[in-house]
Amino acid sequence: MPQEVSVQQSATTIAIGPDQPASRLLEKAVLGAGAQIGALDDAEALIWIGSPGEFPRTLPASVRWVQLPAAGIEDYFGAGVFEAHPGVTFTSAAGAFADSVAEHALTLLLAGVRYLPEHLRARTWQQREFFPHVGSLRGKTVTIVGAGGIGRALIPMLAPLGAHVIAVNRSGRPVTGPGIPDDVETVPADQLGRVWSHTDHVVIAAPATAQTRHLIGAEELARLKPSSWVINVARGSLVDTEALVDALTRGAIGGAGLDVTEPEPLPDGHPLWSLPNAIITPHDSNPPQLRLAAFADHVGANAARFVAGEPLHALIDPDRGY
Repeated sequence: MPQEVSVQQSATTIAIGPDQPASRLLEKAVLGAGAQIGALDDAEALIWIGSPGEFPRTLPASVRWVQLPAAGIEDYFGAGVFEAHPGVTFTSAAGAFADSVAEHALTLLLAGVRYLPEHLRARTWQQREFFPHVGSLRGKTVTIVGAGGIGRALIPMLAPLGAHVIAVNRSGRPVTGPGIPDDVETVPADQLGRVWSHTDHVVIAAPATAQTRHLIGAEELARLKPSSWVINVARGSLVDTEALVDALTRGAIGGAGLDVTEPEPLPDGHPLWSLPNAIITPHDSNPPQLRLAAFADHVGANAARFVAGEPLHALIDPDRGY
């Protein structure tokens, strides 16, 4: 459980738990936001860095806000955390790791389009064989399914490469922001079906909910081009793995770059490991050496907002599932 740290008294007490070496950097972020670190029993907020299964079944009545350490929170739903604490405001880490994950998505997409999987496996000079398959993002349309923090970070990375972007979000409100071109097309999630005929490549960055399970299945894959790459940096459950393996095996799409899979971890011997047009990375788009500093920045910003009574970033809506 959170460890008490003696500091100068402040109006707002925030606990961090369970105690881990990582909590030292988070303590600095909380103190920098103008709060003090204290024991959970005396706290108004909790910065949680444990697992969903470790989360306290009861919280002191004084706790009004809990910051969770993950952007994807489906395991917290599974553990009954929100149901057990209906009066508490929860925030996720959504957006905190956007730059790192977006960079990874772009790496997977470029690797596929430039035919790097086959080049990396080659043991002889085969330029003529590979050449017809190598493509470019210039002039191509990339559909980003889930234009939240990751999508907003990815769009400015795609723009200099000459790619046009279709951004799919829940509301359909235009996606705008620093570095986002004016020509980005925004489509509401309930009209996702109409984008496939205009899409060259797909990046999946949506939250995992009951509604988004197998969002990309046999029907959607069949509507993509034989050159299309599907990139998933969200959760494995958003893609029907059986349908994806079938499409990759038949060459119905160009390939898939997957940082997440269903099942996960991907078992040894699974067909995805041996397919030449599949790139698998072990859910490391947000590695530990980058994750903690980004999370500390997120915690500091939210703690400052909490102290000031301002709206918090990445509010969780249990009814929506994220």
